[in-house]
Amino acid sequence: MLAHHFAAAWVVARRDFCAVIFSKTFIFFLIGPLFPVFIGAMAGMIGAQVSRDLNNPQVGVAMTAQHGDALIAARDTLAPRMAGGVPEFVVLERVQPGQIFDSRAALRQEGNRVAAIVSGSLEAPVLTGTPERVDQWRGQLALFAAEAREGGSRSYPDVMADRIATSAAKERTDQAVTAQAGQVLLFLLTMLLAGMVLSNLVEEKANKIIEVLAASIPMDALFLGKLFAMLAVSLVGIAVWGSVYGLLMVFGMKSMPLLATPAVGWSMFLVLGFLYFAMAYLLLGSLFLSIGGMATTVREVQTLSMPVTMMQLMVFFFASYALARPGTWVETVSQVFPVSSPFAMLAHAAQSPEIWPHVIALGWQALWVGVIVRVGAQLFRRTVMKSGPARARKSWFKRGDAVAAR
Repeated sequence: MLAHHFAAAWVVARRDFCAVIFSKTFIFFLIGPLFPVFIGAMAGMIGAQVSRDLNNPQVGVAMTAQHGDALIAARDTLAPRMAGGVPEFVVLERVQPGQIFDSRAALRQEGNRVAAIVSGSLEAPVLTGTPERVDQWRGQLALFAAEAREGGSRSYPDVMADRIATSAAKERTDQAVTAQAGQVLLFLLTMLLAGMVLSNLVEEKANKIIEVLAASIPMDALFLGKLFAMLAVSLVGIAVWGSVYGLLMVFGMKSMPLLATPAVGWSMFLVLGFLYFAMAYLLLGSLFLSIGGMATTVREVQTLSMPVTMMQLMVFFFASYALARPGTWVETVSQVFPVSSPFAMLAHAAQSPEIWPHVIALGWQALWVGVIVRVGAQLFRRTVMKSGPARARKSWFKRGDAVAAR
C-alpha cells in the first residue's frame, strides 16, 4: 500500500516537474533576473554615448595653412593636460593671405557641423559663434594661439569676439533634443499602453469564447479587430491624460521646458507623432497579441511580461543610439527595422524638413503590421486552436499512470 502511494506521488511529481521544465515560459523564468542587469548596463552605455555624440562640439579653423596647422597642433598638445570641455579643432578652409572669410555665412550654412569658427591670424584671432560658445572658448583660444606662435612668445593675444544669434550647428543640437523628447514620450506611451494586449486573449480562451469567435470570423480579422479596439482605448486614455494636463496648466502648473521647433514645424510634427504612435502601437501590439495568444494562463502572461518590456527598451535604446548618428548605416537600419522605425522616423521629422520619407515609412510600417498579424493568426490557429494533447506526451504519461496503478 505504501509503495503504491509512493509510486503515485512519483508520477505526479514527475508530471508537474516535466510540465514546468519543458514549458515555453520556463526559459524566460530562468533568464528573467538577468534582464534588469543587462538593460541597466545598456542604458548607461547608450545614454553616455548619445550624450558624448550630441555634446562633442567642433571649432572650424579658417586660416592660412601655416597658422591653421600650428593652431591645431597646439590644441592637440595642450588639450590632454586640460580638465575637459576642450572642443575639437578641424580645418574648415585654408584661406590665402589677404583673403576675407565670411564666418557668419559659413555658420548659418545648412549642413554646417562646427559650433564656432576661428579666423584671422595667430596674432589677432577672431572667434565667431553664439554668445555662450564665444564666452566659453575665448580663453582657450588665446592659450592655443600663444602656444602656436613661433619664437616661444608667451604673450596671449586678444581674441576678437564675433557673436551671432544662432548657427546651423546649434539649431541641429537643439532639434536633436526635441527629437529625443519625442522619442521618450512615444516610448512611454507605447510601454504603458501596448502591454495591455498581452493578456487580451487569455480570458476568452479560458471561457471558450475565442472558439466561437474563430468559428464565426477569420482569425486575421479577429486579431485586427482586437488591435484597433485596444488602440482606440489607448487614444481615449491619452485624451484624458492630455485634458488633465491642460487643466493643471490653466490652474498655474509650470509648463514643459521649451523645445526647439522641429524641422517639419510643430503642426506637422504633432500629426506625425500621432501617426507614429498608432503605428508603434499596432506593430508592438500585434507582436504582443501573438505572444499572448500562445499563453494559456495568467501566470504565463506574467512570466512573458518582463521579456516583452525588455524588448521595448531595447528598441528604444537602438533608436536613441541611431539619433546621434545621422546619415550613417545605423540610422538607416533603425528606420528600416519595422519595430524601431516609428521612433527613428519621429526623430527624423525633428531634424529634417522632408515629408516624403514619412509617407514611405508609414506605408512600410503598415505593411509589417499586416504581415505580423497574418503570421500571428496562423500560428495561433495551428498551435492553440486544436484539441487534444500531443500523442507522444499522452503515451508517456499513460505509461507512468500504468506503473502507478501496478
